[in-house]
Amino acid sequence: MNPAAKRVMARADALAAISETPDTLTRVYLSTQHLQANQLVGQWMRQAGMTVWQDSVGNICGRYEGLRAGAPAVLLGSHLDTVRNAGRYDGMLGVLSAIEVVDSLHQQGLHLAQAIEIVGFGDEEGTRFGITLLGSRGLTGTWPESWLEKCDASGISVAQAMAQRGMDPAHVPHAARHQKDFSAYLELHIEQGPCLEQEDLALGVVDAINGARRLNCRFIGEAGHAGTVPMAHRKDALAAAAEWMVAVEKSTQQHAGNLVATVGAVHCLPGAVNVIPGEAALSLDIRGPQDGPLERLLDELLASAQAITARRGLSFSAETFYRIAATPCDARLQSLLGEAVISVQGRTLSLPSGAGHDAIAIAERWPVGMLFVRCRGGISHHPAESVMAEDVALAIKAFGRAVCRLANGMANLPAGKC
Repeated sequence: MNPAAKRVMARADALAAISETPDTLTRVYLSTQHLQANQLVGQWMRQAGMTVWQDSVGNICGRYEGLRAGAPAVLLGSHLDTVRNAGRYDGMLGVLSAIEVVDSLHQQGLHLAQAIEIVGFGDEEGTRFGITLLGSRGLTGTWPESWLEKCDASGISVAQAMAQRGMDPAHVPHAARHQKDFSAYLELHIEQGPCLEQEDLALGVVDAINGARRLNCRFIGEAGHAGTVPMAHRKDALAAAAEWMVAVEKSTQQHAGNLVATVGAVHCLPGAVNVIPGEAALSLDIRGPQDGPLERLLDELLASAQAITARRGLSFSAETFYRIAATPCDARLQSLLGEAVISVQGRTLSLPSGAGHDAIAIAERWPVGMLFVRCRGGISHHPAESVMAEDVALAIKAFGRAVCRLANGMANLPAGKC
C-alpha cells in the first residue's frame, strides 16, 4: 500500500475512535471530542512542518510557509465534525490528504512561491446547533451575531458552549481572514454519490455545488366518511398529494442539468383508517448546479400542484423555508484539477456535488475548486461509508500536483518534486 495512503487510512481510523458514542461515530461542535480531534490533527500538522493554531471559532489551522515569509497562501481543508452515526471519511479525508501533500514538501525541504494553509473546520454539518458551515463562516467573517444565541437540545447556547471550552464569544470576529491572505481554496472530498463508481473512475472534478430550495407544501381538501362519500364526490387531499408526488418525479426526470427533487416527508390529517384525508402536508427538496434551471423547475412543480388541486376542487399552498444559491467552482481551478486527474488516471469526469460543503462559504470570498474521490456504493453519512486505499493514493497524487502548480504560480515543478 502507498505509504501516504496508508497513513491517511490509519489516521481516519484514529479520528473515528474519537466519538461521544462508544460503538458509532458522532463528533459535534465544541464537544470534548471536537477539541480532542483538533489536538490530534494539530499534532499531525506539526509533524508535517506546519505552524499550528486553533482559531477563535474552533477551527484547527496550520501553515506551511512559502519561499517568502508572509506570502499569500493556497488554502486547503474540509471539516472534522460529523453527523450522528457517521462514516469516517466525510470531511476527514480532505484534511488528512492535505496534510500528506504538505508533508511531502516538508520531507523534501521544498517551499513554493505561495504558502499552504490547511484548516479543519469545526462545524460544517450543523449537527449540534442546527447551523451549517459554522467553521467556514467564521473564516470568511460572515458569522451572524445571532448564532451565539442558538441552543442545542440541552438548552446550551453557542456562546455558553464556547465559554465552557475556554473560548471567548466576543472574539468570534478574530477568526475572519483578510482577502489578501489566500489566493484560492481547494477541497478534496468523497463523492457521496455513485457517479464515479458507475464510470469506474477513482477521481472526478466538481463543476458546481448544487443550489437548493426546501418547501413546506400543503393540500387542503375535505375530510369525510370513508364508507359513505362516493368516489366522484371526494376531495381527498392525500390522493392529490400522491398525484403530485408522481408528477414531481416525472417532471424532474424530463429536465436536463442534473436536477433532483425529493418529497421526503408526508403527513395527513386526520390520519384515521376510516376517514378521507382532509389535509396533507409534505416537504419538497429540489437541487441543481445552476439557479436558473432550478427556479424554472420549481415554478413548473408548483404550477402542477395548482393544476391538480383546481381539477380536484382542493387548495394548495407552499412556503419556502430554506434557500441556498448554487456555487459554481472556479473554471481555472476546474481545469487545473482536471489536468492533474488526467495525469494519474487517464481521463477525468466533471460532476456536480449534490451535498453542501465548506466551499460554499469560502466561494463568497475566494475562488474554490473541489476534487471528488470515489466512495463505495455512493454511501455517506453512514458507518458503511468506505473508500479504497488505491483511490486515496491517486487522490493524494493528483491533489498534490494541483496544489503545487497553484502555489507555484501555475508553473510545473521538476519531475518527482511534488
